[in-house]
Amino acid sequence: MHEMSITQSVVDAVCEAAEGRKVQCVRLQVGKLCAVVPHAMQFCFELATAGTVAEGATLEIEEPLGRAHCRGCDSDFTLADLILLCACGSADVEVVSGRELRITSMEVS
Repeated sequence: MHEMSITQSVVDAVCEAAEGRKVQCVRLQVGKLCAVVPHAMQFCFELATAGTVAEGATLEIEEPLGRAHCRGCDSDFTLADLILLCACGSADVEVVSGRELRITSMEVS
C-alpha cells in the first residue's frame, strides 16, 4: 500500500510548514489518474499524524477528473479513469491533468 508512504510525506511536509503550530485541517488535491486511493489516504492520515502537531486534524480530499487532448480529432475531453480513449475512437491522446497530488491548503492555530 503506497498510500501510507505518500500520506507520511504529506504529513511530514505539513508538520514542517506548521512550524510547531497545531494543524486543524489539511486539504489535498488527488487527481483521479494519479493511482492513489483517497479512502486509503484517509485511513493512513490518522496513523501518520499520531504524536505530531497534525494529530486530530481533518483531511479533506478533492478529486479532480483527468483531462486529455486527442491528437486524432483535436478535441479535449475528461477522463474518470485511466482508459485513455477519445470518443472518436483514437488512443492517440495526451493527458493534460488529473495526475495531481498536492497540498492545496492547511489550517493551523
